[in-house]
Amino acid sequence: MKVFRYVLGGLGVLTIAIGARLVAGVPDPLGVLVWLAGALVLHDGIIAPVVLAAGLLVAAVPARGHLRGALVTGGALVLVTLPALLRPGSPVNPSALPLPYGRNLLIVLAAVAVVTAALALARRHRRRGPRP
Repeated sequence: MKVFRYVLGGLGVLTIAIGARLVAGVPDPLGVLVWLAGALVLHDGIIAPVVLAAGLLVAAVPARGHLRGALVTGGALVLVTLPALLRPGSPVNPSALPLPYGRNLLIVLAAVAVVTAALALARRHRRRGPRP
């Protein structure tokens, strides 16, 4: 196990060295470092606490398995769609964003919510059993 730790540590140091070399080759390395610092603050200051708070709230819900699945699915959908939504200006290629991604994201998130609610209700109904 000790050898495995050293190998992983060495791979981590190698990866950091490659990243530092790539950043040094960028015309504006300070801009990249500011972006990385902003990403770190955004993740550790906003995203991680929100996810932890959501996890605490979900723990109290009876159908937490379904809700967890819906939250993971919704989060993945938002992460995939967000770059297209937040990109400033119009795309160089007009066929790159031919559809209203904001509206479609809301429709898909609503579908995820409806399916999650239906699964939770079906499970609740199944646990109660048939009524005499």
